[in-house]
Amino acid sequence: MNDTDARLSATFRLLQQSASSIADRTDLLFTGMLLLTGAIALAICATIVVFCIRYRQGARVERGLVGRKLGLEVGWTLVPLALFIGLFVWAGHDFVRLYQAPEDALPVYVVAKQWMWKLQHRNGRREINELHVPLGQPVRLVMSSQDAIHSFYVPAFRLKQDVLPGRFTGLWFTPTQLGEFHLFCAEYCGTEHSRMIGRVVVMTPADYARWLASGPQEPSLAQYGFALFRQLGCSGCHAAGSTVHAPSLAGLLGRQVHLQDGRTVVADENYVRDSILLPRKDVVAGFAPVMPSFAGQVSEEDIQALVAYLRAGAAP
Repeated sequence: MNDTDARLSATFRLLQQSASSIADRTDLLFTGMLLLTGAIALAICATIVVFCIRYRQGARVERGLVGRKLGLEVGWTLVPLALFIGLFVWAGHDFVRLYQAPEDALPVYVVAKQWMWKLQHRNGRREINELHVPLGQPVRLVMSSQDAIHSFYVPAFRLKQDVLPGRFTGLWFTPTQLGEFHLFCAEYCGTEHSRMIGRVVVMTPADYARWLASGPQEPSLAQYGFALFRQLGCSGCHAAGSTVHAPSLAGLLGRQVHLQDGRTVVADENYVRDSILLPRKDVVAGFAPVMPSFAGQVSEEDIQALVAYLRAGAAP
């Protein structure tokens, strides 16, 4: 192979570079879908061509009433149906798996705003339009928007997730290749949408640990959340020794919560967010709806810090 052939093989590939644990499965799914739909399309086209030739004007063929063939009709109905249902189950399994992060996933909190990505790691290290992650370590993104709808898109990871105002969204991935990979906003979000770009930097675990420790010495996200917890007066009601009758927040995230209207919900990041901003939406059974709303008093970063604090442990 000469130098020109080598350059062409390096720049042309059937599928784009894959650099995450989900990328190969996504490529396999899309290849399977392409082959299945392509085979059916070719079969239909071939049948049309055969019929056009066989039953063309002037051809001596039987054109009378054709008897019904039940087996053939059932076959061409059920076989494609079974194939496409199988494809749907396959895609559904991978989709659900994408949102079930491993317990040891490294949390990274993301706030999208016009027109940048603001990211914060567990120890408080902040980034703008860059995300540094360790190779081979599952990473979980907890994302919210400060203004419009954005979309976190890393083509090489085969990941795209809308980032919405008013709620948390998330996904997880495991980087499988070292290097730098493009990060885009894939949802039109305003006049500077095309400039809302960044990069994901995948490093060896040792290099990532050094990079994480080399930043400015700031309180961790959970420590900042604890300070907010006390500053906003939350500890006056939710602390273990409080005289106010309020729900315990110990081990809240992931726990089932029974509500006043008879529903049962799993406490996740969105439940915590609604409890802070819309406290009368999901009132815990056995408690009066007396908690005030903190809407307008806390930012997206503040809510993420409070979530990180609750995830780190019980309220003091």
